[in-house]
Amino acid sequence: MNKLIIGLPKGSLQESTYSLFAKAGFNISGSSRSYFPSIDDDEVELRLLRSQEMSRYVELGMLDAGISGLDWIAANDSDVQIICDMVYSKVSKRPVRWVLAVPQDSPIQSVKDLEGKRIATEGVALVERWLAKNGVKAEVEFSWGATEVKVPEFVDAIVDITETGSSLRAHNLRIVETLMESYTQFFCSKEAWADDWKRAKLEKISLLLKAALNAADKVLLKMNVSKNDLPQVKELLPSLHAPTVSSLSDDGWYAVETVVNESVVREIIPELKAAGAEGIIEIGLNKVVA
Repeated sequence: MNKLIIGLPKGSLQESTYSLFAKAGFNISGSSRSYFPSIDDDEVELRLLRSQEMSRYVELGMLDAGISGLDWIAANDSDVQIICDMVYSKVSKRPVRWVLAVPQDSPIQSVKDLEGKRIATEGVALVERWLAKNGVKAEVEFSWGATEVKVPEFVDAIVDITETGSSLRAHNLRIVETLMESYTQFFCSKEAWADDWKRAKLEKISLLLKAALNAADKVLLKMNVSKNDLPQVKELLPSLHAPTVSSLSDDGWYAVETVVNESVVREIIPELKAAGAEGIIEIGLNKVVA
């Protein structure tokens, strides 16, 4: 039997990745300590690895595919095939950012002020390339964690990953510059992409994962509307294309359904009711295939 070996990120993205696969129709099981979780697809094997090293193992062919941030692919300078963007992170659908941060009272105002300074970061190669691009020479040291607490006692500045900036603010740090923004990526080795069976399997998985992501903040609204009220109700409804309208067995009545962003539901349901819609139902979605 053909097999596809996929690496999933261990750490901050692990829980949200498992949830995404579940919505895509793949059930993953195994203890949180296991590096070999099970999946209910006989053609797929999983490995749990740190995001920082995922792209190296994919490039070397030890994994067929993996999920990790674009930042770590760039930091490793890995030559891999991007299958699709996976627009999710630890707590939101916003990108994570690699930022230069310093204490509030630091004189550092730009990358040029880092000349001769010491910087702590997990992404040493990424920062060194950024400094070289800007013609700045500084000492870059690897940080094993708790990077925020190292300034100003041990280093002059840090480059760290942030999604909301709240942790940096809590440590009285200010952001000077953003080095790069990064979304999660689903990617594979060039060899796997050249294999017809593996490529077809990866494209199917990609389709389902993207459909699950598309559905993450959307719901299906269904309602009954009289012929006289239909034009006004349709005006209120946002949709992917146009709402579906079907005749009911009662003359002069229609069933209307549409997919909308969950964020607008609380605003439009009262308006739909006032416009004459009846029997309004909101249904959560697992997948939306665009």
